Amino acid sequence: MTSGKSYVYALLAILFWSTVPTAFKLSLAQLSVLHMLAIAAFTSTVILFLIVIVTKKTRHILRSSTGDIMHSALLGLVNPFLYYIILLKAYQLLPAQVAQPLNMIWPIILVFLSIPLLGQKIRRKSFIALFISFIGVYIISSQGNLFGHEHSNTTGVLLATGSAVFWALYFILNVRDQRDEAVKLFLNFLFASFYIIVAMAVTGNWIHTDYPLKGFMAAIYTGVFEMGITFFLWLKALKLASSTDKISNLVYLAPFLSLVFIHFILHEPVYFTTPLGLVFIISGIWIQNHRRANG
Repeated sequence: MTSGKSYVYALLAILFWSTVPTAFKLSLAQLSVLHMLAIAAFTSTVILFLIVIVTKKTRHILRSSTGDIMHSALLGLVNPFLYYIILLKAYQLLPAQVAQPLNMIWPIILVFLSIPLLGQKIRRKSFIALFISFIGVYIISSQGNLFGHEHSNTTGVLLATGSAVFWALYFILNVRDQRDEAVKLFLNFLFASFYIIVAMAVTGNWIHTDYPLKGFMAAIYTGVFEMGITFFLWLKALKLASSTDKISNLVYLAPFLSLVFIHFILHEPVYFTTPLGLVFIISGIWIQNHRRANG
């Protein structure tokens, strides 16, 4: 039986994750993508390092082999560096209620990337799941006008869905790495911080000290609750659960809860197509996961 503590940790994580699209938009209204990512990633690196220290896992970092370090360097390039640059650019171009759910199709993309990268076979239900999810993508990207997309930003839609490819790739690269999750994530962000510094050096776009307070604090918030503490809460929830399925399915509450924060804080009018499209995307993911559980 899954403990009450497990549900508390899971629901806290979902609550924090559901506020992140709002934090993205608040920060990007005043900061560039690179500067926001830099502040969030540096904050997250510190938070994750503190988690490693508190959980007494620093020895795992010191014992990392050359192969482990190289693997972390690759993972950090994929996520958070490239993944968040693409995702944040999508948020810059799209309403939060559109960008966030489009990114959710990554479990379907994961299946198709598993063919060349993991040598897995695809069954017919995977194509059905993909088709249903992409109906959801179409509906959401219509932004309230199902039969005309004159209000949608095509580049933003492509970036939001494209970010799902990078997350799925990261998942595949990460799945066979048996190191401690907190240690892996810390090293990923440490390398990503280095890549961000290189990007700022190449572009001459260095962090400065006169950011608007709201944008700066929203970036800090993102680093703490999108990339840092929330990850730890989610792992605790999964560890305490008797069945991870019961906890994992709760994550689908996040995009619907996000709409509440988006509407009341960002004052975005919620298009009827957003929850409708979300139902299609989550249905496609459910079909895919259901196939896995039974086949």
